[in-house]
Amino acid sequence: MKIFGKSAESLSKELRKLLEKHTTLKDEILVVGLGNLYVTPDSLGPKVINEIDVTRHIINYMPQVLPENTRKVSAISPGVLGTTGIETLEIIKGIVENTKPKLLIVIDALASRSIERISSTIQLSDTGITPGAGVGNTRKDLSIDTLGIPVIALGIPTVVEAATIAADSLDLFIKKVQEQAQSNEFLNKLQEEDKYEMIKEVLVPEDYNFIVTPKEIDDLIENMKDIVARGINFAVQE
Repeated sequence: MKIFGKSAESLSKELRKLLEKHTTLKDEILVVGLGNLYVTPDSLGPKVINEIDVTRHIINYMPQVLPENTRKVSAISPGVLGTTGIETLEIIKGIVENTKPKLLIVIDALASRSIERISSTIQLSDTGITPGAGVGNTRKDLSIDTLGIPVIALGIPTVVEAATIAADSLDLFIKKVQEQAQSNEFLNKLQEEDKYEMIKEVLVPEDYNFIVTPKEIDDLIENMKDIVARGINFAVQE
């Protein structure tokens, strides 16, 4: 469990840098968990939301029970278009217009271009996010351009495409062969080219480019959920 604490602390440190860039200590923040709670690899966002320390309602109605400098934090999991019939942007935009936070933190599961990044990296940016882009189901982006406030995106890879697995496996194959045949011109050239796009061109027309997730995804999601929630809770409050 010690590594979870260290990971959460590292995330909190990096996230706090982005918060300081875009907000003051008392500016209100809205945390948004994207994804589908009922699809395990896509459930990271909604599960994190359940662990966020929300304070907006307490400060509005019982401010005396919290320290004076507590920041207002609210949280929402808007679901997915397939179950709500409403674009995520439409839901979030309505909330932003009514509650008027100064910044969004958006959490989402990602599709990776590398097997080794699955549940082992946390990606942070302050340029927003386009839900569904990693699996070819692009929705309207959540960004300062569409919402009028800064959007910090926090993502963790939970799936890869079959093309990625094939490309990574091919890399290992090429490396093994080259150890025995250093002068193989074809293999040298193949290693330099974008094998992912080449393989995807073959798999997509046959509907073989499956989205793949590790068999341990239940445990991985639970672990990453705890790390992300702790990191956010530590970062947003001094």
